[in-house]
Amino acid sequence: MQEKTTEDNSPRFDYIIVGAGSAGCVLANRLTASGKYRVLLLEAGGHDRHIWIHIPLGYGKLFDNAKVNWLYKTEPEPELNNRRIIQPRGKVLGGSSSINGLLYIRGQHEDYDHWRQLGNTGWAFKDVLPYFRRAEDQQRGADDLHGVGGPLAVSDVCEPHPLCDAFIEAALQAGYPRNDDFNGPTQEGAGYFQLTTKNGRRWSTAVGYLRPARRRPNLKVLCDALTTRVLFSGRRAIGVEFRRGGTAHTAYADGEVILSGGAFNSPQLLQLSGVGPAKLLRDLGIAVIAEMPGVGADLQDHLQIRIQYRCNQPITMNDVINHWRHRYRAGLRYLLSRKGLLTIGAGYAAAFIRTRPEAATPDVQIHFLIFSADAAGAALHPFSGFMASICQLRPESRGFVHIKSSDPMIPPAIQPHYLTAQLDRDTVVDGLKALRRIMSQPVMRKYIAEELAPGEACVSDADLLAFARATATTVYHPTSTCRMGSDPSAVVDERLRVRGLEGLRVVDASIMPTVVSGNTNAAAVMIGEKGSDMILQDAQAGARVSAPLAMSV
Repeated sequence: MQEKTTEDNSPRFDYIIVGAGSAGCVLANRLTASGKYRVLLLEAGGHDRHIWIHIPLGYGKLFDNAKVNWLYKTEPEPELNNRRIIQPRGKVLGGSSSINGLLYIRGQHEDYDHWRQLGNTGWAFKDVLPYFRRAEDQQRGADDLHGVGGPLAVSDVCEPHPLCDAFIEAALQAGYPRNDDFNGPTQEGAGYFQLTTKNGRRWSTAVGYLRPARRRPNLKVLCDALTTRVLFSGRRAIGVEFRRGGTAHTAYADGEVILSGGAFNSPQLLQLSGVGPAKLLRDLGIAVIAEMPGVGADLQDHLQIRIQYRCNQPITMNDVINHWRHRYRAGLRYLLSRKGLLTIGAGYAAAFIRTRPEAATPDVQIHFLIFSADAAGAALHPFSGFMASICQLRPESRGFVHIKSSDPMIPPAIQPHYLTAQLDRDTVVDGLKALRRIMSQPVMRKYIAEELAPGEACVSDADLLAFARATATTVYHPTSTCRMGSDPSAVVDERLRVRGLEGLRVVDASIMPTVVSGNTNAAAVMIGEKGSDMILQDAQAGARVSAPLAMSV
C-alpha cells in the first residue's frame, strides 16, 4: 500500500483502528471493502497461529497463555470474600473471539429495545437485526431472523450427547419449554448451543473477516503494536502513538481514530490519552484533554456459579481426557472427520429460565458441560464428572476500570463489584435452586452419583449465597465502560462518537448501555457491523457537505 506521510515521515491513513478483536476485525473488513479508504489496524498481540486457537475445545488451553491472553485479574472483590477473579481477554488477532468459548448467543430482543428506550436512536432490535443477519453464515439457512453468506460461521454442535439430552429433558420435566434456537423468536427454554465454528474449526473474526480483507492493498495490519496514546489537536483526534519492537511510532488519521480494544483496553487507552475522570488523570500526571467521568465507569459482567457432579457412568469428557487410549481416539477422530469432543465449546447444552413468575423474560442462563474441574482451564477431575452453572443475565451491580499508572504496560484496576446489588444476590440464590430442581428430575438423577459441590449440606439460602461468594467466577462478558447514551455520564453518542470530541469513536462491547442477556461475542460483532456503516455514512455525508478537514500535527 502506498502510504501518505507527514513531514516527520509518519504514515497517514484515513482510519486507524486500535484493536483487532471481535469488532476491530469487522471494521477492518468493512472499511476497506470499497478500496477507497486507507486503513491501519493495530493489534497489541500476535498472529493467530497457535494450534489450540483453531481447535474449538482448545479454549481451555488458553486461559493461562500470556502469548494470546492479557491474563487480567480483578481487584479484590469485597462480596466474593476478597478474591481476585480472572479476566481473560484476547491478545491476538481476533481478540477474544480467538480464545473464547465459541457460543453464539445474541441476547434477548428486549435488550436492544431497552437500549432504544434509554435514548439510543437506531439501536432497537429491529434496527440491529439486519446487522446480525449480515454477519451470519447460518448452517441452518436463512429466515427472517438469520442470514447466510456472512463472514461469521454459525453451526450446530456436531452430535448430541446422552448427558445433554438428559439435561434438556430434565428441564422439560421441571416445567421449562424446549428451545432449539436461542436466537429465534424467544430465548426461553432448554436446548443445544450453536457455535461460531465451521467444519469443526473455530471461526473467529480474524478468520471470517480479517483473513479475506488482508489481501486488499488499502489495509495495513501491524501485530505486536501496543497503542500507548491517542494524539489530539485541540479536541480532535489526529492519530496515535504505539510501541512496536521496542520502538515508539506515530501514525496519523485524516478521518477518524477508532478504538476497538474492548471493555478494559478502550477505557484504559482513553484515560492514558487524557480523556476520563480528571482527578484520576491529574493524580497520575496526565494532562486532561476532556474531563469525562464516565470513561471506565459502569462496568458490567456476568458472574458464574458452577455445581459439580460425579457421574455414575464413564461417558464424560473426564473419561476421555484421562485415558490415553480414549484421548488418542478422540484426537484421531477429530483429525479424520472434524467431529467428536474436540469440537465442543464452553457449553454444550443450555437453558434460559425465569427464576420468578414476575420476570418478563429469562433472568438466568444455565451452561451444561460434560466435564468437571476445579477451575477454568484446570486439569479435569480423575473421575467421571460433569458440571452445570448459572449466571444472572441482567446484573444491577456496576464497577469500573481505572488506570493505575501513566505507563501503558501496567494493567488497569478492574473492579466489577460483583453481587453488590441485592437483586443480584437474590437472583443467584434463586438460580442455584432452579438448577437443582432441574438436576433432581428423574431423567437426570439416573446419571448422578453425587453432587460434589456445594454438596447436600448446602441447603439454606444463606448457604447457597456463601457458596457463590466462595466459588463464583466470571463468564467473561465485560461491557459498558464506554457506555452509549445521551446523559451526562455517557461516553459515546448513538453513532459511537466520543461525546465532545471530534474524529474519535469507540466501537466494541464497551459501548453497550447495559450488558446483553447472554454471551456477548455475537453482539460485539453486530456492533462492529453497525459501527462500520455509521462511519462510512458519515464519511460520505462529510464529503458531500465540505472538503476534507485540514489537520495540523
